[in-house]
Amino acid sequence: MTTGTLTLYEIRTIGFEALLRELGPAGAIRFIQQYESGHGDYTRNRKKLLPKKSAREIGKQIMKQRQAKSK
Repeated sequence: MTTGTLTLYEIRTIGFEALLRELGPAGAIRFIQQYESGHGDYTRNRKKLLPKKSAREIGKQIMKQRQAKSK
């Protein structure tokens, strides 16, 4: 079985079964509780942090960097 052929539901189910098997019910719950949904506004923060470049501009920059490395 490879994870590439599994659905997200199947991966989640198998993963939780592994947690239960290895950590027991209380440990599995404690593990799951460690993950937070986060806070803030990702979209607004992303717009502030990322450069305002088109895909074409980013592609040109990548090509320049590759050419510089190959020299």
